[in-house]
Amino acid sequence: MTTAIVNARIFDGVDVLDASTLVIEGDRIASVGEPVPAGAEIVDATGATLLPGLIDAHVHTSRAGLALALRFGVTTELEMQGTNTRDNRRQISDDDTVADVRSSGFGITPPGGHPSELFPKDFRPGPPPGAPSAGRGPAVPDPVIPYSTTPEEAVAYIPRLIETGSDYIKFMVDDGSVEGHPGLPMLDQATLDAGVAEARRHGMLTVAHALTIDATRMAIDAGIGGLVHLFMDRPHTREIIDLIAGSGAFVVPCVVLNASMMGITGAELADDPRVASRLDEQWMATLRSSFGHYPQGDIGDVLTSVKVLHDAGVDILVGTDVSVPFPFLGGLAHGASVHHELQYLVRAGLTPVEALRAATSTPAGRFGLSDRGRIGAGLRADLLLVDGDPTTTISDTLNTRAVWRRGTRLADAAVAR
Repeated sequence: MTTAIVNARIFDGVDVLDASTLVIEGDRIASVGEPVPAGAEIVDATGATLLPGLIDAHVHTSRAGLALALRFGVTTELEMQGTNTRDNRRQISDDDTVADVRSSGFGITPPGGHPSELFPKDFRPGPPPGAPSAGRGPAVPDPVIPYSTTPEEAVAYIPRLIETGSDYIKFMVDDGSVEGHPGLPMLDQATLDAGVAEARRHGMLTVAHALTIDATRMAIDAGIGGLVHLFMDRPHTREIIDLIAGSGAFVVPCVVLNASMMGITGAELADDPRVASRLDEQWMATLRSSFGHYPQGDIGDVLTSVKVLHDAGVDILVGTDVSVPFPFLGGLAHGASVHHELQYLVRAGLTPVEALRAATSTPAGRFGLSDRGRIGAGLRADLLLVDGDPTTTISDTLNTRAVWRRGTRLADAAVAR
């Protein structure tokens, strides 16, 4: 089937193009700015902007989460702790009603270390590992839980994580101070160094969970490839900015998560009818709540750090840390919070175009997703069409007119739900 989108403003993941026509053939973009083939189905995009499908570079997800993300034009989610590793996501990869996914598997952390402190005792947000998922589909194999307290243990887990399908390797560097659990077991520098070095020896991208400046310095000293949080314990220093910039690491600041940790809810986003119309009661209650573990934090400091990092040449990526619809993990919702993060990045001082790059071409490039995040001939037809012009007014990203995943248009009813 051939589809031609005409009369569109086209943002290709980097800049706005002069072209106004895009042709989809099957699951790929066939051409941009070329004549419309005879017999093509025409989508008139007058007054709208066509974007690459958005990428959330920090989630914890499920099939339901992936379906919700797609309704908001998020066509890929990057899981930072979970079971959607290579062999577990085959059905997801072929299902154009849900977003695509990549996963770290489980992060390297000591026994009793982060994220165990976030959950009530005996809490489990879904079927236990190895159990069928609510009677749908095959059982998920028991995941590799890479508990490590020594360099030797961390090194030994790297090939196991790769073998079981991790797309990148995550390290938890967290003493629990931001989460209200100071003294939490934490990787030491030697263990972190050894694990990162072994992962890099295998050619794997490494990422770190680090919420404080000290933890960030540890990760950078270890040679980490990316930071999937931004420190929030105090204002940035010139030293930490220079360390990050000099290392070449990217940063996924997850400003929406930091705000939630400070007790700032997503209520303003939930009040937007473009969001409320697509969320059920559970997600609305979650979005209106917050983590609330670090009320002494200053969101202004976080936003300033984002801008200083960006000005220093650090790649900023959009991520949310959204997981499941429970109010104690609140302030976030799949898909919707990507748009909230874009708004925060603009509030920090990025231009709308710079923010859009952070949700499209930049994460695709940093995570090696060479077939998406851009609009160009031969690339996946993961596309988002929105009314208005988000390259000048960032909140227009929520004006969803249509979503395509691999060239298949999501049903309008699903988008509007």
